[in-house]
Amino acid sequence: VQLQASGGGLVQAGGSLRLSCAASGRTFSMYPMGWFRQAPGKEREVVAAISWSGDNTYYSNSVKGRFTISRDKGKNTMDLQTNSLKPEDTAVYYCAADAGRRFGSFDSLILGNVDYWGQGTLVTVSS
Repeated sequence: VQLQASGGGLVQAGGSLRLSCAASGRTFSMYPMGWFRQAPGKEREVVAAISWSGDNTYYSNSVKGRFTISRDKGKNTMDLQTNSLKPEDTAVYYCAADAGRRFGSFDSLILGNVDYWGQGTLVTVSS
């Protein structure tokens, strides 16, 4: 069972990146998923989350209005569209899934209750 994150890179401030998370080994379409990030010297923090159905989403205040989370249950994937990037968005971004909340929302996941982590993809925003 694996979550594979991709799409990171180096971008100038104001630019955009689309991060993707592909699941293999099992289907995650029934579980809430999300993106976390960890900047150098800082704790890992939740960035965005999405319910199993995709109908409900959550964004941290720092990214609200700039990032958009989405999922394709048929493809077992999840994306994070990041726009208007700022240097403070520089971090390793991790996708995550809460396999304990089948057909559930992301309330537990955004508190850090994660069963599966992706390996992380580095986003670097230059000023």
